[in-house]
Amino acid sequence: MTITWKSLLVLLVALSGCAALTRHTLNEEYGSPDPARFDTPAAPPPGFSYRKDVQPILERRCVVCHACYDGPCQLKFTAWEGVARGTSKEQVYDSGRLLEAQPTRLFTDAQSASQWRAKGFSAVLNEREQTPTANLAASVLYRALKLKQDHPLPPTAILPKTFDFSLDRAQQCPRIDEYDAFERKNPLWGMPFGLPGLSDGQLATLSRWLELGAPFEGLPALPAQLGQQVADWETFLNGDSLKQRLVSRYIYEHLFLAHLYFDSDAQHHYFRMVRSRTPPGQPIDLIASRRPYDDPGVERVYYRLEREQETIVDKTHLPYALGAKRMARWRQLFLDSDYAVDELPSYALQVASNPFVTFQALPTSARYQFMRDEAEFTIMGFIKGPVCRGQVALNVIEDRFWVFFLADTDLQDKAGEFLDRESSLLALPAAQGSDAKVIGPWRDYAKLQAKYLQAKSKFLDHYAATSTGPTLQWIWNGDGNNPNAALTVFRHFDNASVVKGLVGGPPKTAWVIGYGLLERIHYLLVAGYDVYGNVGHQLLSRLYMDFLRMEGEFNFIAYLPRDDRKAVRDFWYRGASQEVKDHVYGTLASFDVQTGIRYRTDDPQQELYSMLQSRLAPVLEHQYDLSQVADAALRKDLAALAALRGAALSWIPEVVFVRLEDPPRPPRYFTLLRNTGHRSVSSLLQEGRELLPAENTMTVVPGFIGAYPSAIYRLQRSEIKALADTIGGLSSEADYRALADRFVVRRSDPAFWQASDELQDAHLRSSPVSAGLLDYNRLENR
Repeated sequence: MTITWKSLLVLLVALSGCAALTRHTLNEEYGSPDPARFDTPAAPPPGFSYRKDVQPILERRCVVCHACYDGPCQLKFTAWEGVARGTSKEQVYDSGRLLEAQPTRLFTDAQSASQWRAKGFSAVLNEREQTPTANLAASVLYRALKLKQDHPLPPTAILPKTFDFSLDRAQQCPRIDEYDAFERKNPLWGMPFGLPGLSDGQLATLSRWLELGAPFEGLPALPAQLGQQVADWETFLNGDSLKQRLVSRYIYEHLFLAHLYFDSDAQHHYFRMVRSRTPPGQPIDLIASRRPYDDPGVERVYYRLEREQETIVDKTHLPYALGAKRMARWRQLFLDSDYAVDELPSYALQVASNPFVTFQALPTSARYQFMRDEAEFTIMGFIKGPVCRGQVALNVIEDRFWVFFLADTDLQDKAGEFLDRESSLLALPAAQGSDAKVIGPWRDYAKLQAKYLQAKSKFLDHYAATSTGPTLQWIWNGDGNNPNAALTVFRHFDNASVVKGLVGGPPKTAWVIGYGLLERIHYLLVAGYDVYGNVGHQLLSRLYMDFLRMEGEFNFIAYLPRDDRKAVRDFWYRGASQEVKDHVYGTLASFDVQTGIRYRTDDPQQELYSMLQSRLAPVLEHQYDLSQVADAALRKDLAALAALRGAALSWIPEVVFVRLEDPPRPPRYFTLLRNTGHRSVSSLLQEGRELLPAENTMTVVPGFIGAYPSAIYRLQRSEIKALADTIGGLSSEADYRALADRFVVRRSDPAFWQASDELQDAHLRSSPVSAGLLDYNRLENR
């Protein structure tokens, strides 16, 4: 049948008429909606509590998919205010967005449900007549839960293709007046989506809560001693001198995503550092801006600690401790030093987006030590910040690599002077704003980077001419007590993790990071990145990160014998153009000075890894080493699993959490991480052509790495060898399905939620400060 424009118009009118009819029926039966209904929550009746009765269910069954920017329909169950806000059909992650979108950050860009309605959000709670019947019938949330109860998952191991679990799937986000049609079309799409339904008791509790009008008693009062600590820190951050104001601006622009907590607080209450129009002692008047360095629009900014109101989820959790030692350290770095701040820098975009210009008055060594003291947190900003979602955002890095840092040597002092001189070459893409073009600006940044690399090469050659070549003493040893000196970064295709320590065997690549590179990574991917920006902004940020990765790799290659550097570069960048290689080590990024390290083997890269491990041995974190497994036989079996290599691993998920049963001992958890082999990571859109399955590897660690499990395995202690043998023999999807039939707790398993609760409990117990709820948006259906 041919569909004409006329028939299509009739169809659209009919569909809109159905929605209008449903809305009219709702209005007739339950009254017109009141957008301000949930601006102020109702108080629960005696004996019923949102925090004790409702929130635990929402966290374990809803937050696991509905949190942060990638929550479907922007529906967030991490706070009562997120439920009251409702849903939006607009997606935050949109790689094809031609114009910047308006930010929709909970607790930031609107402060009430009615304000969210004005921004296009639709209610999932009943905003009409407040009766028990209406509170259920006119609630999208209740209808979604009831739909799952009425239409449970089909009794099949693998759910049918009508369930689309891809991250870029078309989102439905039906309003209450659209829900009848949605149910008829998608009867199996009740909530939780593609997972077993709630228990009868859980559904009864949520139904009761909704019947009561979704009451909420608010957050419990903070302990008095925490209030005093907040006051002390706000006093520290808001000194009147120009020096203090500039230092506080620097601190804020680096910690604005942090979950701040006091090291003396056993309950771990979290806070956010925010900019306010009002000074300490007055209610916070939040300055909502896209970026932390946008013009605040007021003469004086005050830095305040605002209580975190949302559930802590692992994928965005960036804990950072405050205490007496921290304050003393910041005073030592920034305030006790003898330097002057004569005027405060501008908030103009061209200035504020370039930290080497904005904070030129602050000692470079202080800035570097501030970031390096908590290097895991600093790197974690671009791992857990909004930029790192999606394969195109992450194919700029290898699947696993080690990170080291430059020490406080004369080189760093000279490098600070060099950065001051060349600060104009270090402009970052955020200077284009969030509605950026691509081609013209990209050419400009490529030229600036080329000039910077050439200037840096001359600087290094000149410095080396007056000193020895690179030595191990140039690498920071954590001052003998700081485990941030060595990090391992894992990429899990479209998300990533960073942990302390040198985890797994020697990786393909490694980075060495100094102040200039560390600061640019932060201002490119954290402070300067706008998740609501257009495609131009997103692409410029991704393309520029290529430069920063290559600079980190160049810094590592410089420690190798001069005659071996290009061979290592060529192996890392097989198939890449000569222009790309020259950015790593060649005509653009050059260092024609012999290393000061004496090598004794014909594999200098592996030898350098060994020497770095020895140098950093006193501070290396070993939490994720298999050596921590006390049972020698078990350790041997896990090592055999970790030794698997090659194409068979292509069938294994990116991140697997393994529950190992070994009664009478309590269950233990391990993580399997697949590291995909690449010829290089220099191609933006053709990653599939750069894969080298023969170079796939596996990392096996005790405990948990990763916020997004792709699969949950459950096996007996005696089955580890069988699992290794099975994985080593995989050659098809059918082979993996047979493995899954034996070992995987699938999302369709009626016992899934029990396994999930046990997993979440174990994860939170293992790391009370650094862990949050795990996310199931990457859970496979295989």
